[in-house]
Amino acid sequence: MSRLRSTVLAATTAVLAGSLTVAAVGPASAAAGCQVRYAVSSSWPGGFGAAVDITNLGDPVSSWTLTFSFGAGQTITQLWNGSATQTGSAVTVRNAGWNGALATNGTASFGFNGSWTGSNPVPTSFALNGTTCNGPTTPPPTTTPPPTTPPPTTPPPTTPPPAGSPVKIMALGDSITGSPGCWRALLWQKLPASRVDFVGTLPGQGCGFAYDGENEGHGGFLATNVANQDHLVGWLAPTDPDIVLMHFGTNDVWNNLPPSTILAAFTRMVGQMRASNPAMKILVAQIIPMNASNCAECAQRVVDLNAAIPAWAAGLSTAASPITVVDQFSGFVPATDTYDGVHPNDAGNVKIANRWYPALAAALG
Repeated sequence: MSRLRSTVLAATTAVLAGSLTVAAVGPASAAAGCQVRYAVSSSWPGGFGAAVDITNLGDPVSSWTLTFSFGAGQTITQLWNGSATQTGSAVTVRNAGWNGALATNGTASFGFNGSWTGSNPVPTSFALNGTTCNGPTTPPPTTTPPPTTPPPTTPPPTTPPPAGSPVKIMALGDSITGSPGCWRALLWQKLPASRVDFVGTLPGQGCGFAYDGENEGHGGFLATNVANQDHLVGWLAPTDPDIVLMHFGTNDVWNNLPPSTILAAFTRMVGQMRASNPAMKILVAQIIPMNASNCAECAQRVVDLNAAIPAWAAGLSTAASPITVVDQFSGFVPATDTYDGVHPNDAGNVKIANRWYPALAAALG
């Protein structure tokens, strides 16, 4: 397969809200309306990633089905936090087993990778359980492109945070870290809440209990794009973490980028972390295995990337800013620990949290 040169498309967001009145129906129906946020999070030649948030403005539902149509021949190639079928341009996405219940004003999210040729317009209409979300369109908030170089700041401290203050922890990655990334919730449960503060520009999502959920788990993102477009600089500035947990590279592997290219991106991000905080403690995962039905080669590509990570980390680790490799690969079984060969299910989330815990506990001291 030829190597793709990835580029990031500025996020395109469509928000559609509805307030239709319909007759009372069963518990799986949306009774009064819905709101959908559809954002193209990344793009590369012939492919793209997108994140979708669904808010139920009607009565509580026990399950949901979202329908929409692509306008330019796009197709979904991989979807997480739900299941998808597509006939021509018409797409139907149904909830996963664990995220079907939606309270009034409750939100569910899913993400996907897709293919496109020529153009990639945002779908113009959505329907939740048959109710069209056809209200006024709300434009996305204006955003400032990420800087190409770190902004000038006061030099960050070179010592750990003062005793007694919470240690700020950033979970960094793609949809395995977010969407909703419930291993973070389980990991938080294992830690002393008074000593830690999970930080990030993204909010936590529902995992069945309250937890400190801020994170940087961006569904569909490639580590190479995040590094080369300096996204991490903009995420570090407002959050100022002391420790970063990084599980990244799944989408890069999917796009057949070689380990050397992915590790070069890791190196750039480590430099950005240390520019933010020279005493940054960095925990890097050997990523979980893949057994995707439409990417037979991905399994070996993960093995190749993971094999190169320990030497890379040893060459870049310093006493002031150590890099610790955490083996998330061994003992993780896609057939039983994921729901689609890529993304962890409940059993997989438990394994990921348990693997992070010893290394993170040691970093906390």
